[in-house]
Amino acid sequence: MPSSAAAQSHARSHALLLLQKLLNLRDSASPLTLVLDTLEQSGKPILREFMNRAQISKTKIIYISFATPRKPIGVDIFIRARGKTAESLRSEIVSHYPSGHTHKTLLIIDELNPLASSIPSDLALFLSSLITSPALSLVGLYHTDVPLSLPASFSSSYTPHPLTVLSHLATAVLRASNLHHAIERRRALNRSQQAPEFGLDEGKEGVLVGLGLRNGKVAAVDQSSNGTGGLVLEMELRRRSGRAVAETFVLVPGPNPGIKSPPTSSIQAQMARLEITASKLYLLSDHPAFLDPEAEASTQGAGGEDEPESTFNLGLTEKQRRDREGIVLPYFDAQTDIGAGEGGRILYEMGREDDFDEEEDEI
Repeated sequence: MPSSAAAQSHARSHALLLLQKLLNLRDSASPLTLVLDTLEQSGKPILREFMNRAQISKTKIIYISFATPRKPIGVDIFIRARGKTAESLRSEIVSHYPSGHTHKTLLIIDELNPLASSIPSDLALFLSSLITSPALSLVGLYHTDVPLSLPASFSSSYTPHPLTVLSHLATAVLRASNLHHAIERRRALNRSQQAPEFGLDEGKEGVLVGLGLRNGKVAAVDQSSNGTGGLVLEMELRRRSGRAVAETFVLVPGPNPGIKSPPTSSIQAQMARLEITASKLYLLSDHPAFLDPEAEASTQGAGGEDEPESTFNLGLTEKQRRDREGIVLPYFDAQTDIGAGEGGRILYEMGREDDFDEEEDEI
């Protein structure tokens, strides 16, 4: 039977593979992916990660814009959705689907809040009508701390909130949070201090601590592996069996490709694709700021050659290990089965200081 640590490590590695499969849009991992963000951490880098990987696999990208003024790099179809009714918007989106519905298509909605405000009761029906083929994947971004302006006809007493409907309908939920804030809370926890609050949770009127901001000053952001570059990504993937897989990761997006001249050769096109994939993705527990100090200290102590010896040292030197292997256990001969059911006898040799009592039963 594998140990609990090995089983836990296998589960975490499996969750990382599932997230890679989700981002790569492989085998229809999630028909509807909901990305949740806040003012402290935008979810746009996650949308950009989906688009970058879709470009590499030559997946058609349809971008529905409520808040993006210009067409992003690599998008095939750019649809401006502001001021359009739900029915006209749906007809325009479906008209750009590939014929036969066999080619993989990525449908991105950069902001779900306007739809949740205009059609809160029909939001689930609208999104479901867009997913007409297993080859199509829908990714939508929702701002959790932006209040909705619901119509007067919407009865909140008997109808669930649009965010509740989206969370129930989505087959994968990705929550983005700020890595710098998570590191600060971890440091406070290690020091048995009260965790700091950021953004709206601070409760200060007119004050918003956002990305890397602290007390009105911009904090230094180190893009190395020991710094705070990237964002925290919490994944909740609902499998077809009904079991949910949840894990927390760190996503370090690659450099924004920006506006560049089109490649003139196949080599330049290949180099551009490699440049897009310069992002990093790993488990949050593997980040240096979230390593267990006690486990790290024990690992370093076990591998150190100059480890000081003390009465609490349970390790053995090479000489101690050889001496232990050369020790002959007492009554070793009694462990050999000599037949006739006499194995396991107790063999005892009297010493000079022993006082033999004849009344004792013979051993």
